[in-house]
Amino acid sequence: MLRVRIIWRLGMVLWFSGHCTAAVAVDDTPADATVAWLAEHYTKFEHRIPMRDGVRLFTRVYIPKDDTQAWPIVLTRTPYALKPYGTSSYGDPSGTVEVLAKDRFILVTQDVRGRFASEGEFVHVRPYLPNKTPRDIDESTDAWDTIDWLVKHVPGNNGKVGMVGISYPGFYASMGMIDGHPALKAASPQAPISDWWMGDDLRHNGAFFLSQNFGFFYWFEKLSDDPLRDGGRRFPFGTSDGYDFYLRMGPLGNSDSMKLKGEVKAWTEFLAHPNYDAYWQARNIRPHLKNVRSAVLTVGGWYDGEDLFGALETYRWTERQNPGITNLLVMGPWIHGAWSGKDGDKLGDIHFRAKTSRHFLDKIELPFFRHFLKGDTNYPLSEAHIFETGTHRWRRFDEWPPKESVGRTLYFHGQQQLRWEAPVGDSSASYDEYVSDPNKPVPFTLEVTTDYPRSYPVHDQRFVASRPDVLTFETELLEEDLTIAGPIEVSLQVSTTGTDSDWVVKVVDVYAADHPDPEPNPAHVRMGGYQQLVRGDVMRGRFRNNFEKPEPFEPGKLSKVTFTMPDVCHTFRRGHRVMVQVQSSWFPLVDRNPQSFVDIARAKPEDFQKATQRVYRAGNAASSITVRVLPTSIRP
Repeated sequence: MLRVRIIWRLGMVLWFSGHCTAAVAVDDTPADATVAWLAEHYTKFEHRIPMRDGVRLFTRVYIPKDDTQAWPIVLTRTPYALKPYGTSSYGDPSGTVEVLAKDRFILVTQDVRGRFASEGEFVHVRPYLPNKTPRDIDESTDAWDTIDWLVKHVPGNNGKVGMVGISYPGFYASMGMIDGHPALKAASPQAPISDWWMGDDLRHNGAFFLSQNFGFFYWFEKLSDDPLRDGGRRFPFGTSDGYDFYLRMGPLGNSDSMKLKGEVKAWTEFLAHPNYDAYWQARNIRPHLKNVRSAVLTVGGWYDGEDLFGALETYRWTERQNPGITNLLVMGPWIHGAWSGKDGDKLGDIHFRAKTSRHFLDKIELPFFRHFLKGDTNYPLSEAHIFETGTHRWRRFDEWPPKESVGRTLYFHGQQQLRWEAPVGDSSASYDEYVSDPNKPVPFTLEVTTDYPRSYPVHDQRFVASRPDVLTFETELLEEDLTIAGPIEVSLQVSTTGTDSDWVVKVVDVYAADHPDPEPNPAHVRMGGYQQLVRGDVMRGRFRNNFEKPEPFEPGKLSKVTFTMPDVCHTFRRGHRVMVQVQSSWFPLVDRNPQSFVDIARAKPEDFQKATQRVYRAGNAASSITVRVLPTSIRP
């Protein structure tokens, strides 16, 4: 799900706008050299392609004017509009589009069912239907019918098709490869949605991601009077201070009744399903990633605040359920979709010393499609092409996580220490505590915004480290580099005086005091002592035992809270420290937990109560994180 700020670029640019036989009379052609290049080398066609139930989907086709040979097709299906509409109007061929266009592929983009110029009813993350009748439809059948029409009707194609898409279009790429058409030879789901409740976009382990979704879904559903030209409307926040706006909004339910006024259907649906019920389970694509016969290249960003979970899970489930296929993973130092945008040489204050996006486009994505659609085997493809943050270098592995990695556990100790050795002592007496006040929640960023800063996954955490409602544990100075590669397992032993609580855990890289500053550094940020967020995630405590059936905490009683944070590949350099922070709010990225066991969407102001949170750290109640460590012997 692309956010508002980048939606125009990645909706129009990336996923090459277009339409059908009866052209839409709209001309928004940008006056740009790259657009002129596309018009010079490609002819644009627009078609309405019939699906098996009679619904017609609006589809744009760019065909190379070079007819000396047959070309493969690359298809993207999108809910974000194919602007500019009209056969005489060409979109900006940047990023992936530009690379593929210059290598001569037939470029096809389609408005999915019920969006913009396509007929039918739109359904968010439309569930996969097993045991279909001949007239049943889902996104898998729509992709199949589209590919079948394209190979039969588009002139000059070589009978081979690839699919690609980022975010929501990544979900459609995933759906297209399930029970895929025989002509589909290569699929690349990039930052794909896999499970909106468990870890993508909307919720993480049940906790609702508020600021990253509120304005987006208003924009997505509140279309203008001329949506083929103008697109969606922005929510009138009336302020740039999101922390203040969402705090004044009050309980989460007010976002529907008072702010969105019931006009955004999806938002009302989302709030009506707080538990992992049939609504969300039907939208979990992971168990359905079967019968995949095409080669697969799943792409994600280590700093993707939206669908990092989806990329990793799509790779894992495809690997598990389709033995023997070519199934590749690429993870780079990117925010959502950035691998197809700018150079990818920095994020916030962190510099990566290389144009990582260009590396992906030229050295990974293009060779993948050339290999499986054009038969070019000159470039070696790795199972896992991974960017190691901290050292800022690309790594190749035969599998992910690397088979050489070894699980090791870091335990919380007294005096804010983090050690590899398990603590000993009386579990009832060894704990740290803080008071969590949902009316004064811990901010997730110091940036003033009603959305979320894309660079927050690497932000300096010193602004919260001294707060009394944040616990901090850290190692001694590392005597040698420490590389962790894979998921992070969290195991907390806790108690609360409330009946519900969120548990936010962050893994932080604390730079050495004499850490050299990057060059160039136009903001003149001093990196010595910088506390870079490496990974953070949240568990809504009521779901600690069962995602479908929430349970209250018994006040004061010891409880175990475990969850898995998405993978990392990060090296903590010699002289740095590993830090873990624990807190109970992360606002307004995550909605406020009232800390009383009520339906949060219907909570009243009086339900929001302070609670004393204890995190235990000894004996059979030792809190910890477990990471996968790469031995020094296999480091390049």
